[in-house]
Amino acid sequence: MNPQYALEGLNFFMADVQAGIGPFLGVFLQAHGWHPDAIGTVMTLGGIAGVLATAPAGALVDATHHKRGIIVVAGVMTTLASLALWISHSYWMVAASQIFTAVTGAALGPAVAGVTLGIVREKGFDRQFGRNQVANHAGNVAGAALSGWLGWRYGFSAVFVLAGVFGFLTVIATLLIRRDAIDHDRARGLGGPTSGESNPEHEHASAFRVLLTCRPLLLFAASLAIFHLGNAAMLPLYGLAVVAAHQGDPNAFTAQTVVIAQFVMVVAACFANRLIERIGYWGVILITFLALPLRGLVAAMLITAWGVWPVQALDGVGAGLQSVAVPALVVRLLQGTGRVNVGQGVVMTVQGVGAALSPALGGVLAQHFGYASAFLVLGAVSTGSLALWLFFGTTLKQACGLRRQLDDDAPLAT
Repeated sequence: MNPQYALEGLNFFMADVQAGIGPFLGVFLQAHGWHPDAIGTVMTLGGIAGVLATAPAGALVDATHHKRGIIVVAGVMTTLASLALWISHSYWMVAASQIFTAVTGAALGPAVAGVTLGIVREKGFDRQFGRNQVANHAGNVAGAALSGWLGWRYGFSAVFVLAGVFGFLTVIATLLIRRDAIDHDRARGLGGPTSGESNPEHEHASAFRVLLTCRPLLLFAASLAIFHLGNAAMLPLYGLAVVAAHQGDPNAFTAQTVVIAQFVMVVAACFANRLIERIGYWGVILITFLALPLRGLVAAMLITAWGVWPVQALDGVGAGLQSVAVPALVVRLLQGTGRVNVGQGVVMTVQGVGAALSPALGGVLAQHFGYASAFLVLGAVSTGSLALWLFFGTTLKQACGLRRQLDDDAPLAT
C-alpha cells in the first residue's frame, strides 16, 4: 500500500483511539451520580499526566527508529485504559484510566507527526498533514456518530466495544506503513545526506532548551496554553449543561456535539493550507483565537438542544485550523535542528497545561455559579491568547512568515 494512504487510514482510526470515550465520559459519569466538580477534577488528573509525558514522548520519537512500534503500543494501551472504565467507574479506577490514557496517548501526536515528516519531508509536510487532519476529523465524525447511535440503541457498553474495534484497526493501519518508507533523519528535522553531521548542541538539547532558545516558539506555546485553558472544558461542560436542563438524550446529544464540531473541522482542515498561503500562519492562528471568546458568549446564551450548532461550529473553525497550522508552524520554526518532535512535544506540553487545568476550572465555576457563568469566564480567559498574539505581532509575523528554500538535497540548516 502507498504509505501515504496507510498514514491517512491510521489517522482516521486513531481519532477514536485518542478520544476514547472522552466526549462521553462526562455524561457517563453523570449517569452514575458524579457531580461536575468531581468530573472536572478527574479529567484534570489525566490532563496533568499527559502534560508530563508529552515532551519525553517527543524526545523518544526523535531518538528511535521504531516509530511504528510506538504508535502500535500507545494505541493498544490507550484502548485498554478506556476499556477499564467498562469494568469499574469508581473514582480511583476512573482516575487511573484517565492518567494511563493520557500518558500512552501522549506519544501518538509526536509519533504520527514524525512519521509524516519522515515520509513526505518538509516540502510535503503541510499538504500531507492537512490530509492527515481531514482523515482524523472524519474518523472523529464516524466514531462519534457510531458511538451516539450504538449508545442510544444498546447503552454505554457499545461505546466501549467500538473503542476496541477502532484500536485494532489503528494497529493494522500502522503496520501497513512500510518500515523503509520512513526517513528517520528527515523525521526529526535533519536534512539530506549530511544529517549525520548535525550540530551536537541541537542533538542533545533538552526539551525546554528547545523552547526557551526559540522566542517565537515560546510565545506561540504560551498563547496556545491560554487558548486551551478557556477551550478544553467547553465541550464536556456544554454537554452536561444541556443534559442537566433535560434538553436531550445524553448519548445522542454528546454524539451530536462531537459530530458537528468534527464535520466543521474536516472543512476547515481542507482549506487550512490555502488559507495559510493567502494570509500566513499568523493570520490563521489569529482567526482561531478570535473564535473562542465568541463561542463562550454563544454557549452562555444558548443552553438548548439547537444551540449546539453555533457553539460547536465555532469550535470546529478554531480546532480545525489549529490542527493543521500548529504542527506545520513548529516544523517551520525548528527545521534543521534535529529536534522537531521534541518541539512538537514541548508545544503540546505547554498547551496541555492549559487544557489540563480547564476542566477543573470549568467544573468549579459550573458547580458554584452555574453553567452560563462558566462559559462566560472561560471565554474571557481565552482573550489572553488574543492579547499576547497581537502584542507580539511584529515578532510573530516575522517568524511565521519565514520561507525556506526547500529541496530534497538541501544542505543541513545550522
